Amino acid sequence: MGDTIFPMKRLQRKLDYKKLKRKLLRPVLPKRMVLIVRSVYGAILSAIFIFTVLTVFTAATLTFPVDESRVPLAPFPVGVDPDSKTITEDPNLDHFIANSGRARWQFPSLIPSGKFARFIAKLSRSSWYQMAIPGGRLLVIFPGERKEEVAKNFGDILRWSSGERQNFLDLVQEAVPELQEGQFYPERYLVAVDASPEDVAKMVVERFETEVAARYDKKAEERLPMKEAIIIASLLEREAHDFTDMREISGVIWNRLFIDMNLQLDATLQYAKGGRLDSTKWWPMPTPADKYIESPYNTYKYKGLTPEPIANPSLEAILAALNPSITDCLFYFHDSSSGFHCSVDYQEHVSKLRQIYGRGR
Repeated sequence: MGDTIFPMKRLQRKLDYKKLKRKLLRPVLPKRMVLIVRSVYGAILSAIFIFTVLTVFTAATLTFPVDESRVPLAPFPVGVDPDSKTITEDPNLDHFIANSGRARWQFPSLIPSGKFARFIAKLSRSSWYQMAIPGGRLLVIFPGERKEEVAKNFGDILRWSSGERQNFLDLVQEAVPELQEGQFYPERYLVAVDASPEDVAKMVVERFETEVAARYDKKAEERLPMKEAIIIASLLEREAHDFTDMREISGVIWNRLFIDMNLQLDATLQYAKGGRLDSTKWWPMPTPADKYIESPYNTYKYKGLTPEPIANPSLEAILAALNPSITDCLFYFHDSSSGFHCSVDYQEHVSKLRQIYGRGR
């Protein structure tokens, strides 16, 4: 009668057996390993949360409409005179900066360069990011990109074929025939999911006409043709970190042009080496041997400006090309903290390199 009289004891034995079985089968982990697993799990969840918040935040920021009708477009001020080989401060520069009709596109102005900026560039083109844009797709041209980069990035988002990507490039170039590069204005373009190359090309061309061509009045054209200004601006976009840096380097570039000195810019070597529509290395790191490559874009080998712009410059870069800082410097470099150092002659340049890096020749 034992088991029938004490059914609760029999049930308890079964429960104890199941509990013991689970305990024996459960892997035994050291406490330290448990803490590590929990930490990794927590880090993954935190990363997903931060990434999601950042995606939504940047989507909201880059798609925020800008009221461009409040202030009439002001013409570009010009502080350089190539004919007399002089640089002056145009009194209209500060007014232009304060009343140019629109602020620089918000998010990249907060993060002008560096690894995080490249992360934001990749994020803006990811499928996750695009899903945060209701009713369309957000196409972004970052300052300093070359036309092949733009076509590839747009094509990847809109699923264009290689032919459609080339068609997009051809349409923009045909609309501004004096430029083969430099007219793909850095901006964010909100388009339909099925936007065609014709639709997007029209938007890009109209933006360039509004932001650049319309500001480049007769006075500026008489001083410096627009194409030459955009060429210099494209060099600044690849060489400088911010607007102040652009103006400083612009002063050095103009000083070299005034004395017929080679520009000797690494960014032009990068442009000469990279750049196919199917490329993944748009701006390869230059080597000393690259200074001897045969290319009209090799500013170590050939004097003067490059035949075309090497990238698509921002409004700030064009403004800096037309309004360089007044300086006696002919040489410059950036240190590891992006600090700008310039020198009036090569001996001083080498001395500063040795002082900061312990080498130079």
